[in-house]
Amino acid sequence: MKHRLLGAALAGCALAAVGAGPVYADSDQLWIDVPSESVLPVHGPSGTAERSLTVRVSHDNTENEVGPGRLTVDASEVASFARVSWPSNCVPESAVKAVCDYPGMPAGTDLVTAAELGLTALPDADLTASGYVRYTASAGELTSFPAETRVSLADGPDLGLSQAEYQRDLRPGTNTQVSATVGNTGSRTVQRTLLWVNASYGLRFKERYSNCEYRQHTTGESALCVLDEAVAPGERYGLTSNLRVERRALYERFDHSVLPYSDQALEEARGEYTWTPGTGPELDLRPAAAAPAVAADDDIDLSDNYRIVILDARNTADLKLTGSRVRGAAGDTVTASVTVRNRGPAWVASLGAGSPVAVVRFQAPEGTTIVGLPDDECTSLPPSEEGEPLTTYWCWTPIYLRDGASHKVEVQLRIDEVVRGARTTVEILDDEAELPVSKFDPNLRNNRAQIVVN
Repeated sequence: MKHRLLGAALAGCALAAVGAGPVYADSDQLWIDVPSESVLPVHGPSGTAERSLTVRVSHDNTENEVGPGRLTVDASEVASFARVSWPSNCVPESAVKAVCDYPGMPAGTDLVTAAELGLTALPDADLTASGYVRYTASAGELTSFPAETRVSLADGPDLGLSQAEYQRDLRPGTNTQVSATVGNTGSRTVQRTLLWVNASYGLRFKERYSNCEYRQHTTGESALCVLDEAVAPGERYGLTSNLRVERRALYERFDHSVLPYSDQALEEARGEYTWTPGTGPELDLRPAAAAPAVAADDDIDLSDNYRIVILDARNTADLKLTGSRVRGAAGDTVTASVTVRNRGPAWVASLGAGSPVAVVRFQAPEGTTIVGLPDDECTSLPPSEEGEPLTTYWCWTPIYLRDGASHKVEVQLRIDEVVRGARTTVEILDDEAELPVSKFDPNLRNNRAQIVVN
């Protein structure tokens, strides 16, 4: 938070210095967005699998229109152990080099897909081989910095989870489900799968399977499940999690991941926590005809083993701010407090971005000096030469507040001069980009309070 506030202040100074004129094209820059690494499975009992490399081109200044461009791809370093499949928009200059035409980016657009390359390991390739696929891009007078993807080989299973769709406008008190596909795009069969799932506090698992164990924690509940179905290379299975949307639900998150099972992997996942076995039916993988999963100690590529699904409910949470009244003589140091209470009905959590639920702003009442605040949850900016004559303070809550919960900040005030009825206004700000209060709080009138001295 401190960096964000200071950054905003510096940005304001920069705007004041240079004015608010247009940003010109010469400030633009092309960038290439590619995976930094790709692991190819070698030929196994079921043949081999193709890996795809998605190459995207972006630019900084979205006020500019960028015309069609050209991407150059050099795969010569991987030619000894892998074969490249070129898409239709690429013209090969050889088996390992090509130039790909990609569309332009109208104003307001910052990213475009330039190529979808395919990579397949050659038969009898050296398992220790590795190399780089290298890229450059241009569009008109704009050029990119070079980019590269390290390609290596591995022999083993490769479990992956498909990305389930995000869900919006869920009604509290109803049921929903998250459906994904578990696939093996490696070269070896996975005999058993270790599944980890986590549902945030506004969600609840509808079943408690007998092959799973469960643990509740402050922001939700987790489960560890051992799935006995073998998953051979090329096979895909459906996995559905049934959930209850609780009446406290608002900004919810569902996480799940898969790994090849081992006793060591299970013990590491358990950690030092206590888990309770489920008593319901067994959770099984079911054969699926869906598209392949977008691709541990045995898994050759962990990049697609973990997925996050956002589930937002149509709900509100009323934040109420309370100040305090204190009394003392000149020279005394007194403790005032500022309290943010969540009156519900929903809890509020920023489990992804990690933003505070609320940020409060205030200054010292007349005749007093603030001499103590918790360093880990408050910051300040000194008065500017022009404008604000007093130091301004900001304090923030944790990244979640349960329904009915409160967060108090104690403020140490030194009374320099007794001023009858001295007071200052404390207010909850509504400028958090990741968690704007006005989006969930139905009553902004109680987001202001006062600290009153004598």
